[in-house]
Formats: sequence, structure tokens, C-alpha cells
Amino acid sequence: MNTQTFWGVIGNYNLQTWMMQAVLFVLIILGIILSYIGKVKWAAKLSLGIANLFIGVAFYVCYGTEPIQQYFALPLFMISGILFLYESYRNKEDKLEKPNFFQMFLLLLYLLYPVISILLGGKFPQMATYIMPCPIISLSIVVYAGYRKKNKLLLTLLTAWGLTGVKSMMFNAYEDLILLICGIYGIVLIINEFRQQKGNESVDVEEKTENE
Repeated sequence: MNTQTFWGVIGNYNLQTWMMQAVLFVLIILGIILSYIGKVKWAAKLSLGIANLFIGVAFYVCYGTEPIQQYFALPLFMISGILFLYESYRNKEDKLEKPNFFQMFLLLLYLLYPVISILLGGKFPQMATYIMPCPIISLSIVVYAGYRKKNKLLLTLLTAWGLTGVKSMMFNAYEDLILLICGIYGIVLIINEFRQQKGNESVDVEEKTENE
């Protein structure tokens, strides 16, 4: 896929879905707020699940033109969406903690996605919006980081897409450096998850030994 085709797909998607994007953006913001204040703890995961499924269908089924989109991007977003919905039910009492300083910085970058795209010369419809593959994955990683219980497969899928931010140079989509930063943060989260799991297993072994 060349740069012209890349931005052409984005332009068609934005023109045809801008109203639905607006609705989803409001839904996501509402879900995150409800989760942060503890009213509906699972709302953020539910809204992100819906958003990822929407991207899978609306972006890649309807506008995907390349094999990598059909065989990599489409299943990644569909599985991520399903896993978010599953986690919203399975761990519905898991509270979304308030973001730390770095997470706040990444959330700010997400909110600046369209602004940066415009500053880089983009204009509607050929520009980055909030409800597009890369911004949605960026937001998904940052918000999911705030939950104590994490699905490692989901986190791995989000991180895998996050690392595709390296393509920002290839398609003159430098705003996707935000995605790359979130992808690198995803690696840190995965490492922490495995360290925590190993630490919990060590504690369990020590307790079992003491009991014997």
C-alpha cells in the first residue's frame, strides 16, 4: 500500500462514518468517566470493546484493501473487541484506577491526535480522527493499564498493534508516533504482568512450604 492509497482509505472511512464516530467518541468518554468515578466499573472496557469491534467491521471489512488488513488487522481488532467485552463481564468489579502522570500524558496525546494531524498538514477527511485504528489502540492501552486485572492475550494484541506505529515514517503519518509510544508502554505493562505473576507464584510456594 502506498501513501496515496493509505490516506484514500482513511478519507473514505471518515466521510462515510463521521456521525457514528461522534457517537462512539461520546460513548467512550462517558464509559471512561463512569469507570473512573466507580459508578460503572466495567463501562470503559465495554465501550472500548464496542469501539474495537466497530473498527474491525467499519474500517477493515468495508474499506480494507490489502491482505495484511484482512488477515492481520481485522482479526486483531475483532478479537480485541471480544476480549474487552469478555473482561467487562468477567472482571466487572475491577476498578479503574486514576491515571498516573505518564498515563495522563498519553491520554493528552490521544486527545491531541486530530490536532497534530492538522498541524502536519492533514485536513478532513484525510486526517486522523479519534475513532480510527491507531488512536483507538492507543487509548485502549492507556485505559486498560489502569485496571488491576489484565488479560495477557488482550494486552499482547493491543501492544502488537501499538508497535506498528513504526510505519508512521512510511506513510507520512507522523501522528502515529503516539501509537508507537503507547506500544512501547504496552511492552512495559506486559513485562510487569509476568513479573507480578512470577512474584505471586513465589509467594504461594513459600506459603505452601511453611504450611507443610
